Amino acid sequence: MWIPARASCRIYFHLRRRCPECISQIRLKFAESELSEDTSLPKATVKTDRASGSEPEPQSLTDRAYKMLEEQIVTLGLLPGAVLSENALMGELGFGRTPIREALQRLERESLVTILPRRGVLVSEVNPQKQLLVLEVRRELERLLARAGALRATPSERARFLEIARAMDAASRNKDDLAFMRLDNALNALVSQAAHNEYSSRAIRLINGLSRRFWYMHHSQTGDLPLCARLHAQLAHSIASGSAAEAARASDRLVDYVEDFTRATVGSNGLSRGVRRSRSAG
Repeated sequence: MWIPARASCRIYFHLRRRCPECISQIRLKFAESELSEDTSLPKATVKTDRASGSEPEPQSLTDRAYKMLEEQIVTLGLLPGAVLSENALMGELGFGRTPIREALQRLERESLVTILPRRGVLVSEVNPQKQLLVLEVRRELERLLARAGALRATPSERARFLEIARAMDAASRNKDDLAFMRLDNALNALVSQAAHNEYSSRAIRLINGLSRRFWYMHHSQTGDLPLCARLHAQLAHSIASGSAAEAARASDRLVDYVEDFTRATVGSNGLSRGVRRSRSAG
């Protein structure tokens, strides 16, 4: 039976004066009811596709929406300059407005999209010259993460590195660029996780997508997929081995390749002044 709010308040205060233990029982029953009926808490299920080497299944709707959108952007399913709308993405991906909006905000922080208030979302253009500046930062961060991961990775994380290395070798043999892109994303996430340094992990996340998209856009012209996959596999093996020095060298070899690839794509006349090659043995 419905009771008006004002009458409910009078009943509550009357009971509190005359029967305090009744109020305690009511509160207890209400809390038990809330807990038993609360279905908003996600189930703690973590799935790993060990055959493909992909990372554990994301836990939140926002993570899942982000993963799908990030892959579409970096593999050019959503082209630079494309204008997106939240409503269209909701229909295409099957998520509600909040996960889509939060995923887009995360992509904007990573410079993959620009949110235009009341006008839509713009997929960012690719700037080859800025990619060289990205690599200056990426070299130092990845070396730091690789060294830290070699020293701090847990046994399960080291086993995961070896799984990804084997899958990378398979992608290299098969020249499977989409499998490589997914493995690259999984390796990036694992390197950040194994370093156990939230600050360097946050920093590298801001530039990973830009590097991944640039490579995918131009790899058929100037890239070498088998070589790139092997270098990633070597990095994974080095971190799993626990040698910080070797992990740093493997990281530098990988970034050396990416820098050579970027310079070949840009061309010597397109290089920004002041951007200089500085290789380190770590």
